[in-house]
Amino acid sequence: MTLNQLQYFQTIARTENYHLAAEELYISQPSLSRAIAALEKELGILLFEKNGRGISLTKSGGLFLEYVDRILDECHIAVYKMKQLSGAGGRIDIGYVFPLANSYMPRMARAFLSLEENRNVTFSFHQDQTSSILNGIKKGQLDVGFCSFVDYEPDLEFFPILSQEIIMIVPVDHALAAYEEASIMELCSYPVIGYNRFSGLGSYTQDLYRRLKIHPDIVCECPDENAIMALVAEHFGIAITAKVDSLDPSRIHTLKISDMSLSHQVFMAWLKNHYQIPAITRFIEFMKKQSNFGK
Repeated sequence: MTLNQLQYFQTIARTENYHLAAEELYISQPSLSRAIAALEKELGILLFEKNGRGISLTKSGGLFLEYVDRILDECHIAVYKMKQLSGAGGRIDIGYVFPLANSYMPRMARAFLSLEENRNVTFSFHQDQTSSILNGIKKGQLDVGFCSFVDYEPDLEFFPILSQEIIMIVPVDHALAAYEEASIMELCSYPVIGYNRFSGLGSYTQDLYRRLKIHPDIVCECPDENAIMALVAEHFGIAITAKVDSLDPSRIHTLKISDMSLSHQVFMAWLKNHYQIPAITRFIEFMKKQSNFGK
């Protein structure tokens, strides 16, 4: 059974005439008759019967037509969708870490969609930690990820897009709240709220503590800045975090770190040597141009 045979059958069923169907399909009537005869032989049923000067569907032919209509409709939809993907349209599945959720990622997506060539593109958004985002890319569940850099992922391409300053946050009535900056060593004097050690910033801060040879009293680990800020605001401890828009100055006091300059880079990641639809390629190039890394 071929797609042509299904199209031939559908056209004959609609015109109820082999001659008219052959003209419409631009084939000879004998060729059309042979194609339908072969289809009937394969199915083991009679699809058409004579009806005066014309033909009509048999009961079995009518049932078969219902399936053929659905099959050909799905084929037309598939062709339409593929043409969309090859041009301006398509869906982009992106994953990103929590610090980007409040404003950065929505703002970048809206800026991309505002361009005329991207008006038919849609996004699917997923928030998670770096390890899960990278696994999603490798499994084909995500097209692009925004997360920390990992140096043991040979199948992935990384591009730096954002540099975030690392600051200290304390409760608004804390002793350190009287100052605008503080030494990193203050982390040894108070309980500390840390990042989940399996997150990108968790790995970053753990490496920092090892380099400085300090052992802060980490009383709690959290997945993102909002959770850390909430605990700091309730006097569970102090913390160092990325400077992100979601930090609320009415709830916590922020301090620059006085004795070192710390920053954390966010990277865009995607599969190396992997076919991407044009919309994804345009999005990757768009985000590269928006990078503030090194600015």
